[in-house]
Amino acid sequence: MFFLYALVYTLALFFAFPFELKKRPREVRLDWLKEKLGFIPAEKIKNGAVWVHAVSVGETLAAMPFINALKERGLDVIVSTITDTGQKVARERVGAANVIYLPFDLQIFFRTAIKDLNPSAFVLVETELWPGAISMMKKSSVPVFIVNGRISEKSFKNYFKVRFFMKMVLAGVSAICVQDETYAMRAMELGAPKERVRVTGNFKFDMRPRETPPPPWTKGLGSPVLVAGSTHKGEESLIASALKNLKPDFPSLKAIFAPRHPERTEEVEGVLKAEGFTLKRSSELSDYKGENLPDVVLVDTVGELFQVYSAADVAIVGGSFIPHGGQNPLEPAYWGKAIISGLHMENFPFMEELVKEGGAKCVPADALYRELKGLLMDEDLRVLMGKKAREFYKRRAGAVSKTLSIFLEEVFPTGGI
Repeated sequence: MFFLYALVYTLALFFAFPFELKKRPREVRLDWLKEKLGFIPAEKIKNGAVWVHAVSVGETLAAMPFINALKERGLDVIVSTITDTGQKVARERVGAANVIYLPFDLQIFFRTAIKDLNPSAFVLVETELWPGAISMMKKSSVPVFIVNGRISEKSFKNYFKVRFFMKMVLAGVSAICVQDETYAMRAMELGAPKERVRVTGNFKFDMRPRETPPPPWTKGLGSPVLVAGSTHKGEESLIASALKNLKPDFPSLKAIFAPRHPERTEEVEGVLKAEGFTLKRSSELSDYKGENLPDVVLVDTVGELFQVYSAADVAIVGGSFIPHGGQNPLEPAYWGKAIISGLHMENFPFMEELVKEGGAKCVPADALYRELKGLLMDEDLRVLMGKKAREFYKRRAGAVSKTLSIFLEEVFPTGGI
């Protein structure tokens, strides 16, 4: 079965490779290709390091508390990503010498990478299941872990169609640490051995903003401020329309838009200007000295959103007004902000509980203007919602320490780190 997977993957790679290579800047293509083929530069080789794989920005940020905990224990860490934005964030957080691209998911490439790195363990973050990597790690006696695991309903339905294969893949994983009972049941229904599945909680409740202060321009926005975070195509026009209708009642209202994918910056800028807003990109405010700011600041940098949420009076969570499954609502919850999302928050099952506790509202797209107006008119309600969100966040911390205990017990059972 692994042979059939490798054949299908190779065929897909044959067609996708030219596009994947071309979209990289010319100056990084050779390095990208070497690492994708499993050749690790000498300066990045940390013999016996824990290899942590996080596909993109969200997974990288979620994994940082766990990565930091490993480093505090004196362990070297190598982080791999797939996306370029994930690379950028990982390099900023753990250093370029500790970051690589994940090789193509074929055993031949992982055999080379494993020989160079000699990892003590291979850790997959959240939803990443790579059969080629897992099978080669097992053959090389490298323990594999899934941490902060989640299996969305859509992924579960797809995996269930090939559950006989997923059972073989999951058999190569030493421990599967998932966020909640729902994900645990899904993992076991896909064939994961019951004794290897542990409910440890969600790393996102252990995330903290960077130690550096928020960008100085966030202090010059005044009040009220809406922060639309991790927005997707179609959502910016919806939120901009609501913002335009709110302006007559709230003349000092400012907004921050942070698209989920920074490469959409130009597109989003066009949408906002078409609605008549003046704006600046956040990269243009790097030397901000207190001058008046326009109606909108468009975040075109990676890794700043967590801190930017600190400026919000109301936080709008993107990826939720379209059938995407939602983006992380816990960053504004950390700051104690009133949270509004759309109805599509399937990737964050705890959102239902957060709404019940009064820390957030999930509203249909056609009700966004009305709900925003109500919150902007009622400061007491905004403060109460923010307090409830913050309490919800604090009460669920601790997933990293639980996961770390399981990891150390499996990899270093005698305590010999």
